[in-house]
Amino acid sequence: MQLFDSHSHIDVDAFDADRDAVMARARDAGIIGQLVPAIAAAGWPHLREVCVAFPHELYPAYGMHPMFLDEHRPEHLEQLRHWLSDERCVAVGEIGLDYFIETLDRGTQQFYFDAQLRLAREFDLPVIVHARRAVDATIASLKKVGGLRGIIHSFGGSTEQARQLWQMGFLLGIGGPVTYPRAQRLRELVATMPLEQLVLETDSPDQPDAQWRGQRNEPARLTAILATVAELRDESSEVIAAATTANAMGLLKLSRS
Repeated sequence: MQLFDSHSHIDVDAFDADRDAVMARARDAGIIGQLVPAIAAAGWPHLREVCVAFPHELYPAYGMHPMFLDEHRPEHLEQLRHWLSDERCVAVGEIGLDYFIETLDRGTQQFYFDAQLRLAREFDLPVIVHARRAVDATIASLKKVGGLRGIIHSFGGSTEQARQLWQMGFLLGIGGPVTYPRAQRLRELVATMPLEQLVLETDSPDQPDAQWRGQRNEPARLTAILATVAELRDESSEVIAAATTANAMGLLKLSRS
């Protein structure tokens, strides 16, 4: 089976000591590619270096994460324009809205989110969207800008929200949370959603699966998410792996090497 991790922060310092070993375990687990979204402008050069070190395995996305609002400056948007124009990248991300953390100013989040959505539309790139407790606001923003496609990372919304996003051409990233039995609404959604809308992710080093709780997450754990999704849908792991890999690579316009 070939798997694609649609959300991996393999560039962060949690992997600096053993990144080669982590990548080797991912290969052994059948991971043929990972999408690596950025967090803030200061990290873009290092992210590029890590992805260059693993060509045809790591694919960069550049953007500004809403949880790191204090690090963002308006001039970074013009820098992002140059990075999208000049660098090898497959998406704009990680961008979005986070209403869970109350200290994050919503107006400032919206400013950066909208500006990055417009850049994604300008460069015809998919967006990798963080939408925590903010799915309705995210949908409104996507509709307002228009002409977009992408992945809603770590989706935690309702079936109706998922349907709206599907109609807009968005895929849903499903990761570690689906392996927890208490995540009943998410598990019910995954069991019934269109397979064509589903992509798998680890969000490494965060969001470990239920069997890996409390440990540093890594891309090789994508197989645990695959197993849970296959069980919930009563379909084979091979079918789920083939479909989700095709979904991710098709969205990102990647070809198997």
